Amino acid sequence: MTKDLTTGSPMKLILSFMLPTLCGMLFQQFYNLVDTMIVGKLLGANALAAVGSTGSINFLVIGFCMGVCSGFSIPVAQRMGAREPSEMRRYVANAAYLSGVFALVLTVVTGLLCRTILLGMKTPDDIMEHAYSYIFVIFMGIPATFLYNLLAGIIRSLGDSKTPVYFLALSSVLNIGLDFTLILHFHAGVAGAAIATVVSQGVSGLACLCYVRKQYPILRTTREERRLDGHACKVLCVMGIPMGLQYSITAIGSIVLQSAVNALGSTYVAAVAAGVKLTQLLASPFDAMGAAMATYCGQNVGACRLERLGQGVRACSLLGFGYSIVAFGAMLLLAPQCAMLFLDPQEANVALLVHLTSRYIVTVTAFFFTLALVNIVRFSIQGMGYSAFAILAGVLEMAARTGVGSFLVPAFGFSAACFASPAAWVCADLFLIPACAACIRRLKRLYPVWWEENRELSPGSGAIQARAAR
Repeated sequence: MTKDLTTGSPMKLILSFMLPTLCGMLFQQFYNLVDTMIVGKLLGANALAAVGSTGSINFLVIGFCMGVCSGFSIPVAQRMGAREPSEMRRYVANAAYLSGVFALVLTVVTGLLCRTILLGMKTPDDIMEHAYSYIFVIFMGIPATFLYNLLAGIIRSLGDSKTPVYFLALSSVLNIGLDFTLILHFHAGVAGAAIATVVSQGVSGLACLCYVRKQYPILRTTREERRLDGHACKVLCVMGIPMGLQYSITAIGSIVLQSAVNALGSTYVAAVAAGVKLTQLLASPFDAMGAAMATYCGQNVGACRLERLGQGVRACSLLGFGYSIVAFGAMLLLAPQCAMLFLDPQEANVALLVHLTSRYIVTVTAFFFTLALVNIVRFSIQGMGYSAFAILAGVLEMAARTGVGSFLVPAFGFSAACFASPAAWVCADLFLIPACAACIRRLKRLYPVWWEENRELSPGSGAIQARAAR
C-alpha cells in the first residue's frame, strides 16, 4: 500500500500522487464550504460574518496544528526513501507522543484566551457572541485535528495518497448530516456548525487509526521502537515546529488584515468570508501539489536522487500554471453565481454583497499562479529538510498582509483588502524561488561522491549513504 516516488517520470508520479490528495482536500473544503453555505442561508448574513471573522484566528491555531503534523511526516518520508523501516517507525511513535503534548497545551491555551483574542481583533459587537460560540468549539476539537492530520501525513509519507481520502469522504458526509441536524432540528446556531466539523473530523481520525493498525504492517512498532527517543523528538521538532510557525506567522498578518476588514462593518466582513471560502476551495489543487512535493522531495532526498528534485519542481509548476489559467477564466464568467451560493436572496443588501464578493474572487484568482509557486516551492524545500526557510517565507507573507491591513485598507477600503493575499504571495515567491535553488545546490555539495557516481548505484542503497557519509 506504499509507493516509491524515487523512480519514474516526475510528472506522472506527482500527478498520480496529487489527484487522490486533491480529492481528499476537496472533501475537506467541501464540508467547510457547506458549513458556510448553511450558516449563510439558514442563519443569515450576521452569522456568516461571525464565522468569517474567526477565519484568521482559526488559521493561526489550526494551521499551526496542520503544519506541525506535516513537518512530523518529513523524517518519515526520508526514512522511507532511505529504506530504513525501523527508524521510520521510531519517528512515527515519537511523533505520536509529541502530537499528544501539543494538542493538550494548545487546547487549554486557546480555550482560555479565545474571547480576549476576538476582542483584540475588534470583532463587531453584533456578531461577537456568534463568533465566540463558533471558534471556541473549533478550538476544543484540536485533538481531533491532530489525530487525523498526523495519521494522514504519515500515510502520505509512505506514498499512499488514496487512503486519507476515504476517511475525509466519511467525514464530509457525516459533517453535512450533522450540520442540518444540529442547526435545523436542535437550533444550535453557529455552534452547531462547529460541533459538526469537530465531531466529523474526530470520527474520521479514529476510523483512520483503526484502519492503519490493521492494514499497515510496516507501521507496527516493537517495544524498542516505541521508546521515547530524544534525538528523534529533536529531529521531529526541528521539522515540525518551523512548518507550524510558518502557518501561524502568516496568520498574524491575516489577523491584522481581518481586524481592518472588521472595522469596515459586517457587510464587508460577510463578503470577504464568502470570497475566502470559495477561493480556498479553488486553491485546493495547490495544497495537493504542495503535499505531493513534500513527499516526493522527502523520499528522493532519502534515496539521494538529487537530480530529480529540480525536475519535480518544474513539472509541478507547469501543472500549477495550467490550472491557474483555468480557474481565473472560470471566475471571470461565474463569480456572481458562485457568490450566491453563500447568500440568502432575501437579504436586504444582497446586490451589494454579490458585487463585493465577486470583486474579491476575481482579484484573488488573477494571482493564483503566485499562490501555486508558494505551495510547490515551499513544500519542496520542507521535503528536502530545510523547514526553517518556511518561517522566513511566512514572515514575508505576514509583513505584506500587515502592511495592507494597517495602512492600505484604512485608506482605500475594501479594494485594498482584495489585494492583500496576492501581495503576500508575491513577497513569499521572491524569497522562496531562489531559496529552493540554493537548497538543491547545498544538497548536491553534501553528497559530492554520490553526485558523481549515482548512475552506478541503485537509488536508496546503502552504498549511496556510505559514500555520501565519507
